[in-house]
Amino acid sequence: MSKLSIDEQLEIIQSGTEQIVPLDDLRRKLERAERAGQPLRVKLGVDPTAPDLHLGHAVTLRKLRQFQDCGHLVVLIIGDFTARIGDPSGRNSTRPPLSEADIEANAQTYIDQAFKILDPDKCELRRNSEWLASLNFADILSVTSKFTVAQIIERDDFDKRLKEQKPISLHELLYPVAQAYDSVAIKSDVEIGGTDQLFNLLAGRKLMEKSDIEPQVCLTLPLLVGTDGVQKMSKSYGNYVGLTDEPNDMFGKLMSVPDDLMLSYFRLATAATLAEIASIEDGLNDGSAHPGQMKRKLARDITALYYGQAAAKDAEAAFDRVFKERAMPVDIPEEAIDWQSASNDEGKIYLPALMAKLKLANSAGEARRLVDGGGVKLDGVPLAARVYELEPEALQDVVLQVGKRKFVRLV
Repeated sequence: MSKLSIDEQLEIIQSGTEQIVPLDDLRRKLERAERAGQPLRVKLGVDPTAPDLHLGHAVTLRKLRQFQDCGHLVVLIIGDFTARIGDPSGRNSTRPPLSEADIEANAQTYIDQAFKILDPDKCELRRNSEWLASLNFADILSVTSKFTVAQIIERDDFDKRLKEQKPISLHELLYPVAQAYDSVAIKSDVEIGGTDQLFNLLAGRKLMEKSDIEPQVCLTLPLLVGTDGVQKMSKSYGNYVGLTDEPNDMFGKLMSVPDDLMLSYFRLATAATLAEIASIEDGLNDGSAHPGQMKRKLARDITALYYGQAAAKDAEAAFDRVFKERAMPVDIPEEAIDWQSASNDEGKIYLPALMAKLKLANSAGEARRLVDGGGVKLDGVPLAARVYELEPEALQDVVLQVGKRKFVRLV
């Protein structure tokens, strides 16, 4: 068990959290664990609906690691069964179904990335098909009888869809029930999730009470705001920092985080101690710490978490070459272009379409906006606004730069 006192553990656990329901129960559980010499079972359930994780996903993983460092056991549940339903939280439509092969491939990727943060020796890895797949219809009737329809449809996403007369599939109503049963199956002491998961977490607490099992404590964490400083971090918003981003990309993206979000990132996305974060906050408030230097520290610290100190230093040097010294990167990827097939009827290259094809822009429309805003350069020279069509010779063996971080040599 932990050498930390109960108060010290609570201070660490409460740091950066949104809600702990109820806090008094958490203290009692910690005290009981200390007396018995048995760690708490701290649950996180994740549905492998996508293969890649970003720093927003890592917020819950970092909190789990804090529980591990306090001497407790993490129970990481891969929702290979619930992924067939799809979590309706925050959704305005039914999720498309995934194949079992996709679910398993995503699950393995998630596990590999999660163990970049979690200590596998203090982790119990489970799949909820272990218990959900074996339930018969009588079992399902028994579990669902412990909830009312009003309790399920009161959740915001269902209520909104009902008011907008958008369809809700019956199996979606069973999702919070299935996730709640996970807590019963593994007898969790604490369950962690984002603020959008509170309904599901409380459903687990309720089902445990109805099943005569000591109910879990529900701990929610804020959703990490993306690099745009506006929306929550999401691949769909293009404001994410992926856990599998290359070190240079990760460092560069983090340097674009708005100044007013730095403390939030230090709290939620780094391994900084409470004392270190307090010192950074004091320095930013009294002017003794320069925001630019603190942002560099943030980018170094997070990059080092996933790739090590040496890679973080190399990424910082690469950033300086490109942005501080205005030099080209040393390892620009090459793209071989079939200029004939890429040409239009007039024998010219429509650059926005080429940028979209090379994934330098999400669409030709976005590419046109980047050109018009001066964000597209050829060998370091910005293209003029509304210059979209070029002769193939003007693009051959040149470096196409889009924005501050995307470079490709066209050959």
